[in-house]
Amino acid sequence: MADPTDRSRTPPDPAPAQADGDHHVVIVGGGFGGLAVAQELGSVAGLRVTLLDRRNHHLFQPLLYQVATAVLSPGEVAEPIRRIVSRHRNIRVLLAEVNGVDRAERQVRLRDGGAIAYDTLVLATGATHSYFGHADWARHAPGLKTLDDARAIRARVLLAFERAERTSDPAERERLTTFAVVGGGPTGVEMAGAIAGLSRQALARDFRAVDPTRARILLIEAAPRILGTFPEHLSAYATKALERLGVTVMTLSPVEAIDEVGVTVKGSRIPAATMVWGAGVQASPAGQWLGVATERGGHIRVGPDLAVEGLSDVYALGDVAMARAEDGSALPGLAQVAHQQGHYLGKALRARLVAGQRPAPFRFRSRGNLAVIGRNSAVVQWDRVSLKGFPAWLVWGIAHVYLLVGFQNRLVVTLRWLWAYVTYQRGARLISEREEAAAARHQQA
Repeated sequence: MADPTDRSRTPPDPAPAQADGDHHVVIVGGGFGGLAVAQELGSVAGLRVTLLDRRNHHLFQPLLYQVATAVLSPGEVAEPIRRIVSRHRNIRVLLAEVNGVDRAERQVRLRDGGAIAYDTLVLATGATHSYFGHADWARHAPGLKTLDDARAIRARVLLAFERAERTSDPAERERLTTFAVVGGGPTGVEMAGAIAGLSRQALARDFRAVDPTRARILLIEAAPRILGTFPEHLSAYATKALERLGVTVMTLSPVEAIDEVGVTVKGSRIPAATMVWGAGVQASPAGQWLGVATERGGHIRVGPDLAVEGLSDVYALGDVAMARAEDGSALPGLAQVAHQQGHYLGKALRARLVAGQRPAPFRFRSRGNLAVIGRNSAVVQWDRVSLKGFPAWLVWGIAHVYLLVGFQNRLVVTLRWLWAYVTYQRGARLISEREEAAAARHQQA
């Protein structure tokens, strides 16, 4: 029989009830920004924190494309939110979807009909895909924001090769092995390069009737060049690197139509079975919840302290916010921006609410602009320093492993990358029955 005095064998005591007089900070969104705010406010006396998210996990979105191309498994880029903040007794995590804010009553409204009162509200609700007025394109060209998106794209890519192996029609086989990625920003570049790596390396010897190395991969961009936020010489390098991988880079090529059998570009019809959207983003409807004016794309205007303009008890950060640098330029929608804003806002709220101090304005410190193209190939721009090729690839890898939440995820991802680098193999090339059925419904639509 176990020793009843052995505390190691018994569950911990339940968290103490939080005092009603504690200042209640409600954070909506468990991404980089929201999670950083919560961690800064964790275990602070006099504050109680409620973190709301419609999913139970924090997702490392910059590596989602590797889930979509079978490099990593979903569990390697996600971590349960409760586990991340479990050591902070003043943080409560709720699985809930917010669909409104009552500013007069100082409450957030939940989709299931409930409501949660707040003293201070932090909106870190992120962004979704923007199809520029063509919402019907979404079913044919999914974007990449969630684990479900990544799984769906992975299934479509892998099933395209499986169906190409089975068909005897050369035209249909060519369509099935044509992959169109729309958008020449970092997401599109990384996705196109990853599909090229999958087809030309990991799948090269797996089929008999179809040759994956001859797959046609298109990167379609409406602007004059890809990676428009990078210097021209890095954009030119990225174009050549993608072409060496077998990717056809199509610039000055706005998309005119997308349906279940292909894409139309500049009046030309391109038959394609798999299309991926990476061309634009739209902020969450948080601005509508507040009833405040927003920028183009739905971004909420915030001041230097990240407070929503005109409101003293509501803050916004990350992709949902329009924050500006010291020179007045808009801050980019990058993970590092949201991460820094979250840590700043957490410390600022702690100073204001606990110590009664007025914090300094937020200042973004760039850690560099990064994009990976393929094996041994990436570009990095940091102030006046530019890197490309293998050195940039190393910097990119170190930066992404550093930002991953949890030691276990960092270790697993590092080992997975090393294994893939040495063997050219990918370990997550699985298609579930549910994903196959969903892809079949898409084909029949």
